[in-house]
Amino acid sequence: MKHLPRFFKRLPIEGSTRLLHLAVPMREQSSSFDIARMVVELRAHIGARVRKAYQPHWEQVMLRLNSKKDGASDLVIVRGRRLYLSDRDRPMPMSPSPFAMVLRKYLNNGRLVDVTQHGFDRILTLHVDTAAGIHRLVIEMFREGNVILLNPEGVIIQPLTSTEYASRTLKRGEVYDWPPAQVDPRDLDADGLSEILAGSDADVVRTLAAKVNLGRGYANAICAATGIDPSMPISNLSAGERDEIMSVLTAMLGTIDSTGAHGWAKDAESLDVIASGVTSGEMPPYLEVAPVALAHMDAELHIDHPSLSAAVDAWWGAHDSAAYARREMERMVEAGEAEETAGSRLGRRAEQQEQAIERFHEKAGKAQNVAAMITENWEHVNSLLTQIRRAVEQQGWSNVRAAVKGVEWIQSVDPAKRTMQAFLPDENGLPGIRIELHVDETVHQNAQRHFTIARTQKDKAKGAVKALEDTERKKRKDEKQRAKDEAAGRVGRVKRSKRLWFERHRWTMLSDGRLMVGGRDARGNDTVVKKHLGKEDIYVHADLHGAPSCSIRIAEGFQTDPAPNPTLPKHVPSLRLTQSSEFSSPNEEILGEAAQMAVCWSRAWGGGGGAATAYHVRSNQVSKTAETGESLGRGAFVIRGQRNWHRNMPTEISLGVVAINGIPLPLVGTPATVESICERWVRLQPGTQKKESIANRIAKATGLVQDDILGSLPPGNLQIMHDQQLINVGTES
Repeated sequence: MKHLPRFFKRLPIEGSTRLLHLAVPMREQSSSFDIARMVVELRAHIGARVRKAYQPHWEQVMLRLNSKKDGASDLVIVRGRRLYLSDRDRPMPMSPSPFAMVLRKYLNNGRLVDVTQHGFDRILTLHVDTAAGIHRLVIEMFREGNVILLNPEGVIIQPLTSTEYASRTLKRGEVYDWPPAQVDPRDLDADGLSEILAGSDADVVRTLAAKVNLGRGYANAICAATGIDPSMPISNLSAGERDEIMSVLTAMLGTIDSTGAHGWAKDAESLDVIASGVTSGEMPPYLEVAPVALAHMDAELHIDHPSLSAAVDAWWGAHDSAAYARREMERMVEAGEAEETAGSRLGRRAEQQEQAIERFHEKAGKAQNVAAMITENWEHVNSLLTQIRRAVEQQGWSNVRAAVKGVEWIQSVDPAKRTMQAFLPDENGLPGIRIELHVDETVHQNAQRHFTIARTQKDKAKGAVKALEDTERKKRKDEKQRAKDEAAGRVGRVKRSKRLWFERHRWTMLSDGRLMVGGRDARGNDTVVKKHLGKEDIYVHADLHGAPSCSIRIAEGFQTDPAPNPTLPKHVPSLRLTQSSEFSSPNEEILGEAAQMAVCWSRAWGGGGGAATAYHVRSNQVSKTAETGESLGRGAFVIRGQRNWHRNMPTEISLGVVAINGIPLPLVGTPATVESICERWVRLQPGTQKKESIANRIAKATGLVQDDILGSLPPGNLQIMHDQQLINVGTES
């Protein structure tokens, strides 16, 4: 454990020597000290190129920096909370957000030339040299936070969030204005500090936090280091205590430019958990991290870190790296795709109907009560109506309207409606309940109108009761059906505005998690080769005319979803599409699986044979350029060079159910792959049954969309060789 620097004083309390510890809330937002240290750490990356920009979540922006010295690092910006460098692998959206596209357009391949802090504010600026000049990316970490891209003239190209304040506007096309300047404690000398302290009427900790611009955590640290009571009025400070504050503050600020950082666990048990590195999927139980040692924190719970970025990453890195998964789940919940079932809709409808019934009964009761009171106070009401009618005939509505303001029993009149707001006497003969009376109606007609309102509300209540009974009946039916679906392991239908990109093609997952896609027709073959066959990818093709062109995506595949859809049955594995540089070249087993799927997607399946031949080549062996005097049709390609053959590939597949990015989908692949991933599956071979019939059976048994199943099956008829509780739950066939 690292010792505290000498400038932190130990305070004797109750005869013992120990640190003065204050109640410390867990802090989530970066401080000005954190920003100052991040300037130091980011300046070590000056010269790095900005390669990519991502926005995995609405609250998070990530820049990928690549330097010859340190390789690739991600600058993670969680708006209004924290920013740090991280090397974690993190899933990213396949399509960049509009803001990420703007950052890519202006900053891609730009060189980081400087990193600055605006005074001692929580504002960090990246200066990026591009072909069009030096652009600045301003990262504001106060309030809700913001990320603003500026052109070389200081005009806003695009803010993450457009907003207006009293003194400045953050919108595209506006000149960027810095927020009002705050005190920079690094510029203070003893006289300057004394002047600030003398001008405050708050206590010590509030003065240091706000007036000296230290923030509450660092103000508490100074109080603990000097032994000064944080709640002491600032006017009670002695000259010696002010000198101590200046000394500790100077020493604290002097450590910002050094290396290393500090963390503190919540308690002794948390310290053991952090030391073990095992957090059971939860966030490590940190209480605080800081670039300088804090005297008010418990030294027994202290943890050393090589940098502030490493400390923040240890605390928040796992949470932040799952931002894309959280965004996808939030989108499903907001759109009602994950949790909005028919049962929940019916439940909400029943609740609304119950509330409506209560309102109808309440309105009926009030109307009936008013009608009865009008009848009971017949003479009083008749007197008011008679007086108002006579006054209107003699003076007109405008004069009556002014005259009634002084009348005790009448609140107001409405000439347009020819009504008045009057009071009925209470048990003491004083103005009580207020009612509306129609001047042109008799007392009986006014009472009858309220009786009619009461009957109408009662009729509405009866209709609502019948509707509620119908809703409850549908709800019970839905609950019964959902119980059956849950027992059978059926997945819920998910509404989708668009499909995952690979669903436009034939696709499968190989046993190492890699994605393989193939064309559905000649146009699809062209698309696969032109768009989805990269330099490192591998081309696979069955040795049959018209077979699909297939691509093994070397750097794209599937991994276990860190935030699975909670509404899915337990037996359905949750996967997430990801891009990773960790995928190596596939081995012979993987290539064999790919060749088998290429054969199953070809006419070999419908031909009735039990096996066929396929080959694979490198992507640079595939060409659309024909030999002299020849031409190539759509979907056809020339293979140059040696082919790697895979003979006697069996026409046999398995189908299981998986969730990809929270969406339940059929997974069709080699039996070895599917049966190792899915608990329930069905094995298929060429046969005599129409695939529409089998797809219908699978859809009814699993809850999957029948069109999704049909699109995943090979061309031709099928037969079921083995059913591992996919269609017939509870039995094997």
